[in-house]
Amino acid sequence: MKTTGRNFENEFVFKSSRSGGKGGQNVNKVETKIELNFDIANSQILNEDEKKRIQSKLNKRTDKNGILRIISQSERSQYMNRLKAQKRFYELIENALKKDKVRKKTKPTESSKEKRITSKKLISGKKVMRKISDKDFSD
Repeated sequence: MKTTGRNFENEFVFKSSRSGGKGGQNVNKVETKIELNFDIANSQILNEDEKKRIQSKLNKRTDKNGILRIISQSERSQYMNRLKAQKRFYELIENALKKDKVRKKTKPTESSKEKRITSKKLISGKKVMRKISDKDFSD
């Protein structure tokens, strides 16, 4: 569960609360919902470039203070929800730190241009055939 060999678990802040959903009467008395909070800006493990990249890619998942918040409440036990939240955190961080592929500009091939024009002519021909001519109503 460690992205690029790094362990962020010392920087996690966990909060638990009562969860909705499955669990029967357990839902009303046990705090199984887990909220994992990670302060991106004050992380000792990430360098400045990584912090900026994570902040920009995960900006919808962070609050105004730059805290990444992950909530897990699908399992019936607090421990399982905790593991799920950690797994999700590492997946998000790994995806955010991936470098985007540079798009290479390409030109359409001659055959693809020809195919496009042929299909346009076919569609145009269908539309011409659908038109009602004035001769049909001139009686």
